[in-house]
Amino acid sequence: MRSSTPKVLHELCGLPMVVWPVRAALEAGAGRVIVVDSPARALEGVLPEGVELAVQPTADGTGGAVRAAMAHARQSGDASNDDETVVVLSGDVPLIGAEAIRGLVAAHERAGVAATMASTILADPTGYGRVVRDASGELDRVVETKLEGDATAAEREIREVNTGIFAFDARALRGALPRLTAENAQGEFYLPQVLEILKADGLKVAVELVGDERVVLGVNDRVDLARVRALAQAQINERHMRAGVGIVDPAATVIEVDVQIGRDTVIEPFTTIRGATRIGEGCVIRQSYLIDCELEDGASVGPFGYVRPGTVLRRGAKVGTFVEVKNSDIGAGAKIPHLSYIGDADVGEETNLGAGTITANYDGRVKSRTTIGRRVRGGVDTAFVAPVTVGDEAYTAAGSVITEDVPAGALGVARAKQEIVEEYAARQKRPLDSEGR
Repeated sequence: MRSSTPKVLHELCGLPMVVWPVRAALEAGAGRVIVVDSPARALEGVLPEGVELAVQPTADGTGGAVRAAMAHARQSGDASNDDETVVVLSGDVPLIGAEAIRGLVAAHERAGVAATMASTILADPTGYGRVVRDASGELDRVVETKLEGDATAAEREIREVNTGIFAFDARALRGALPRLTAENAQGEFYLPQVLEILKADGLKVAVELVGDERVVLGVNDRVDLARVRALAQAQINERHMRAGVGIVDPAATVIEVDVQIGRDTVIEPFTTIRGATRIGEGCVIRQSYLIDCELEDGASVGPFGYVRPGTVLRRGAKVGTFVEVKNSDIGAGAKIPHLSYIGDADVGEETNLGAGTITANYDGRVKSRTTIGRRVRGGVDTAFVAPVTVGDEAYTAAGSVITEDVPAGALGVARAKQEIVEEYAARQKRPLDSEGR
């Protein structure tokens, strides 16, 4: 990835890449999920609750990683027995889903074999280990292709590849791992060698061909990541549309994986919705950016709205053109139509704030809240200097800087009296005297 960030921590539609297969394993019903990390423990704090972390002392390949996981399972008091199935997933193969995992396990257990490797056919298999079959079509071996001498020219022409996803009989796997050898240019232990060891022991291994290669695509660089992200985004958008969400142009819409959207909501092009945002039914989002916020039924945003974390738009509330809202509660039916910034504020129901409204929420030391009551009518270019409270059904005059509380039903006016300087323009045209006046 040419990055200081570990590959599996690169973001994919709102989640670190490694979390995708972890979630899939949990959804598939895994009784225990162990993730292998380096001694730096970069994944600590990233994984879902209940997922365990095993440390691979040295970067000695996929075989070494599985050794570390199996050792951790034993050392941490694994209550399972050796008759169970162990599934090995790769943190850089993020689109594997629960259905595919369950299918692999079912095929493995139905065949009664010691190991099953998931393979797929790729038009361009560059970078993947190739699946070499014998004359009868059974698995012979897997050859790596990282370096020029790893595989022959004929083997490199093979398009069936190892996806890095396996199902093993636990007892067979434990017996084979100590016999792995690092007889390759990288000095690493390759997990596919376990298949050769099992075959040499007279045990059966199988290959399960995955028909949809998209779910087993690996990520080796940023080009791969962009390709996988496009596939993940398409899946997310499709899921929402099939649930009744209108996405006008899916190719021009970014929705992260944990976003929730109610039916009959319409998402117009060039909208980005991130984080744990929750949107109710019948909302309209136009060319806007939303992150970690909540919209109740019938709310609308945009065009060109920016709704930031901690914001709640109550039923039917409107955040209009070029409006930014942060950490605020906007009441039912309230409207902030255009060109405003509302931060750290509570706005009552059916209130209407005029264009250019600003809540000055930060004095350089602390952030304070503004409280605006129900059915308030704010004039254009009003600034509310927090902490300040405006009562229900109050008004503010255009151009006011409100620094003191406004009682309910009152009009707040806070601006200098207008003065008229006659013939001012003519004065500007007069030549200066010798003293510059």
